[in-house]
Amino acid sequence: MPTAFERIQAIVAGEQLDRPPVSLWRHFPIVDQTADGLAAATLAWQRAFGFDLIKLMPPGDYPTIDWGAESVYRGSPGGTRETTRFPVTTPEDWARLASVPVDRGMFRVVIEAARLVRAAIGDSVPILQTVFSPLTVAVKLSGGRVFTHLQEHPDLVRQGLETITAVTRAFVAATLDRGAHGLFFATQCATADVLSREAYATFGVPYDLAVLEAAAGAFPVLLHLHGAQPFLDLARDYPVHIVNWHDRRAGPSLAEGAQRTGRAVAGGIDERAILFLPPTEAAAQARDAVAQCAGRGLLVAPGCVIPVATPWETVRAVVTAVRGRNDGELLRHDADSV
Repeated sequence: MPTAFERIQAIVAGEQLDRPPVSLWRHFPIVDQTADGLAAATLAWQRAFGFDLIKLMPPGDYPTIDWGAESVYRGSPGGTRETTRFPVTTPEDWARLASVPVDRGMFRVVIEAARLVRAAIGDSVPILQTVFSPLTVAVKLSGGRVFTHLQEHPDLVRQGLETITAVTRAFVAATLDRGAHGLFFATQCATADVLSREAYATFGVPYDLAVLEAAAGAFPVLLHLHGAQPFLDLARDYPVHIVNWHDRRAGPSLAEGAQRTGRAVAGGIDERAILFLPPTEAAAQARDAVAQCAGRGLLVAPGCVIPVATPWETVRAVVTAVRGRNDGELLRHDADSV
């Protein structure tokens, strides 16, 4: 029986397996503000389902806090926080953006959470740290103002992106050293409904590649392309192993995405509909995903984060559909493996 790590290695290599790996992820609001809280919630989630990959789920605004952003959780279904103070409001603020250390503050919290999870899990299951692209961090720092600024003051924005990139590279090195095996590298801007390809080639790609360079040798590296019209072709030029996008909600299908990217793919589960889907329909999505890829090069996963209120029985139905076991066998496996 392959280990979870071996399953991920096999899908990247395009090898046939008895069944593909499976993982689902969600936020853990409130408790995700401390390393102990985030690690404990992550481990409880893993123990419940025995996923083949652990995506660490720090709060989505974590890379902005040490630059002075402030946020509050107001009950978002996805578990995300609402930013109440943006550090960047004017074009000149990009040039004033100073480097921040990653060994203190919120960066340290997220790095420490990875360490605690690795200490508990070891090398049995790949642990991916969530890392946002520099342009995505710029969006979060400015409340989206960066899109106007890059048109009117591109040189100032580049200065800010260089600072963000340097800090993100330091964070990547530290989290890989302290516990994460690989990265979940997410960009929310590499999509035609946000930016043109030309604009992303200028303000996205060079900084993405600089961050990914800092993860050289890490495994696995999963690229998440957030948005309705993702630039899937980027995956061919990025040093990543797996690609994830909103395949159910926005397309293209997993089968088409695998052809276009030349990479293993992650998806098959509608990340929003899962909240309301009967378990049988969620399981049907999982089986359809496996069929699309003929069992090769696939991690069954959501297109993005699932709602915090998603019933556990629905999550279990997805896992069981992939593994072909009854719930009792699944739970016994989970208890023995984590």
